[in-house]
Amino acid sequence: MSELTSLSSLAAGQSAVVRELPAGGAGSTAALRLREMGVLVGTPLTLVRRAPLGDPIEIKVRGYHLTLRQSEAEHIFVEPVMAEA
Repeated sequence: MSELTSLSSLAAGQSAVVRELPAGGAGSTAALRLREMGVLVGTPLTLVRRAPLGDPIEIKVRGYHLTLRQSEAEHIFVEPVMAEA
């Protein structure tokens, strides 16, 4: 198993699997919203692109595109998927 990294640190085009989501607390509204949209532990996703200034980012998850703030993506931990040669 590779090391976990935050979703915000992925490169454009890179795929990963969600391993940890923010728990309750201050970000509980955002975390609940993410879960309602299908971003769950074990869900594969791809970082599609970043805005010109780096915020927000666009991910593809469960067949649709979702835009997240950089600050939200920093609290989502993923396991990068290595591309097969």
